[in-house]
Amino acid sequence: MSVLKVENLTKKFGKFTALDNVSLELQEGEVFGFIGPNGAGKTTTIRSILGILKATSGKITVFGKDSWKDAVEIHKRLAFVPGDVSLWPNLTGGEIIDLFIKLNGSNNKSKKEELIKLFDLDPSKKCRTYSKGNRQKVALIAALSVDADLYILDEPTSGLDPLMEKIFQECIRNLKSEGKTIFLSSHILSEVEQLCDRVCIIRKGKIIETGSLKELRHLMRNQITIETKSTVSDLENLKGLYGLTVRDNTYNFQADADKLISIINHFNSYGIVNLESMPPTLEDLFMHHYSNGEVNSNV
Repeated sequence: MSVLKVENLTKKFGKFTALDNVSLELQEGEVFGFIGPNGAGKTTTIRSILGILKATSGKITVFGKDSWKDAVEIHKRLAFVPGDVSLWPNLTGGEIIDLFIKLNGSNNKSKKEELIKLFDLDPSKKCRTYSKGNRQKVALIAALSVDADLYILDEPTSGLDPLMEKIFQECIRNLKSEGKTIFLSSHILSEVEQLCDRVCIIRKGKIIETGSLKELRHLMRNQITIETKSTVSDLENLKGLYGLTVRDNTYNFQADADKLISIINHFNSYGIVNLESMPPTLEDLFMHHYSNGEVNSNV
């Protein structure tokens, strides 16, 4: 079942096109990663989904409702964490958490207390005394305390230390196990790789690729190390092999996934002693699309 559907979303600010025919879809119960560099259009997309910005053209539906016309009804069923949290300086963290939870109509005190303990937040302090990380904790605790159907998280771990990032990741896994739907915009690629079922890459307001990591990895080359009994010849004629370095019958190179079998068969005729293969990471995929600011169409 589709929880969120964005169809041909275009958003212009004067002559500048921030989003150009963006389309994506989230299914119920999935964690969807949305990645791209600063200025790629991530936050503009999220604000359009939330009904904060009105689309120039295109259509956005959340729970089958129009994101602009039915924003109030939609917000009753979702929780949102922005990447840059601003809080009322004279209220305590606990007061703000309670306010957000009350606005949502929830009253799960045990969940709130559990999260305050997990994220090691002192809720009695005034927000003007909080660091960026602690302000982020307030927003996370408020959002995760709510029993929402859709969680929209825009750079949610910005300012958190590595221990708090791990706690956040465990909270997301728990939400997923409960069948919740999560839209995660992040620049922390390892976080997206660990948590997300599918990933969408956006660049200069356009969607470049969408799919599972397994589906997207076909675009990338595996990193291969092979040690052989005897010296391998005729490597210059092997298709799909790149960046070869050789030392004492140990060969390091990158290989296209669809040419991997033929490459290994060639090496095998010289007696493979050891073989190591590393699949491309999400960071490899990301850098592949953004190297030199252009999409590499050669892979």
